[in-house]
Amino acid sequence: MEKLIKKTAGLIKKSNYTIAFTGAGISVESGIPPFRGEHGLWNKYNPEVLDLEYYLQNSEKCWKYIREIFYDFFADANPNLAHQVLAKMEKEGLLNSIITQNIDNLHQEAGSKAVHEFHGNSKKLKCLKCGKRYSSSEFDFKFIPPKCVNDGEILKPDFIFFGEGIPEDAYANSFAEAEKAEVCLVIGSTGEVMPASHVPRTAKQSGATIIEINPEESMFTKQLTDIHLKGKAGEILLKLGEYLFE
Repeated sequence: MEKLIKKTAGLIKKSNYTIAFTGAGISVESGIPPFRGEHGLWNKYNPEVLDLEYYLQNSEKCWKYIREIFYDFFADANPNLAHQVLAKMEKEGLLNSIITQNIDNLHQEAGSKAVHEFHGNSKKLKCLKCGKRYSSSEFDFKFIPPKCVNDGEILKPDFIFFGEGIPEDAYANSFAEAEKAEVCLVIGSTGEVMPASHVPRTAKQSGATIIEINPEESMFTKQLTDIHLKGKAGEILLKLGEYLFE
């Protein structure tokens, strides 16, 4: 493993354009449970609360669960070592951008600037009627549902629900980054969610070396991955940082 980490550091140092593609696994160490898998949130909650059509018909009912999932679970989460190392890599000119499937805002809180949020951000809310956007910090979630000051409409979290399209800018920017990448770090993503999972595939097709950081094999491992650094994101990235920042 040490040799692979050292080799990875060398590839990143030589790379003219490096991106990171992150999934739920990177935030597990911050105390945010994944949605899928043995301990996933969908074992506790019905995914229909995030189905757009169901939400539009049952907004008040859905907000009870949305508050529990996103504004109770996520509220006390802080960036972990993995987020911090990626932010330092960007600052040192070793990482050009992050494309994330996550909606927890932890990359930005760690200091990363070039973050493309493929699925939106739970720290923002929007009015589907007038389009006004809010920061979640403007609301006390003891009182739900939050409503728009302009028209009294119930606000929707500004992340992608089932049945909702990916924001055009996030989609275009993410794939543009993938096409430019010489090295693509895939961190904490199982590769199960489309179309996000096509981002690393596009990077690979464009000639990028795929470095996967995951504790277990994913759908990327046998198909795309050139180097699999098997372990927790924080531990692997901390070790990688020792070689990158020496």
